[in-house]
Amino acid sequence: MDLSSYAELAVRLVNTASLGHDGGDQLASMDGLRSLVADREHLSHGIARADLEALRMLRDEFRGFFVSCSQGNGTEAAARLNELLIQYPVHPQLSGHDGQPWHVHYTESGSVSDKYAAGAAMGLAVRLADLGLDRFGVCQAAPCSGVFIDTSVSHTRRYCSDRCASRANVIAYRARKRGEEPAS
Repeated sequence: MDLSSYAELAVRLVNTASLGHDGGDQLASMDGLRSLVADREHLSHGIARADLEALRMLRDEFRGFFVSCSQGNGTEAAARLNELLIQYPVHPQLSGHDGQPWHVHYTESGSVSDKYAAGAAMGLAVRLADLGLDRFGVCQAAPCSGVFIDTSVSHTRRYCSDRCASRANVIAYRARKRGEEPAS
């Protein structure tokens, strides 16, 4: 079972808010929702308008989890995830589709947003237990507030994307250059 892909559902959902990025809220329309789940066949059927609002609220819940982790508050992070796991229970299901070897999925029941929530919450819970609290972060590039899971060997990730890392490096470089200029 590839639990990292389930945990990435939470990252992807939170980052649809695009806070600090151009493009605005990517979950502002049904087309945005369809785009969010387009590569997940089990989530791309039966989408309803109610899923759009439910996922926007869920996005805030997952953001709270990442913020708690980034602040080192494991008790709050665990409480947030446990609430989601109770609200969106998961059940494993053996699957062998598209010519792939047998593998485990979570049982598909409820609405698209229920399925999304269950998979993402379970993925985060397993990844948190596996990686530890300090591997979940909020982007440090102002004004971005995207989130990420740091799976790097060096455990040094600070940005949600290469774009934010590049932007932060350019800003830091320019600030250093200004500091080197002689005072007039």
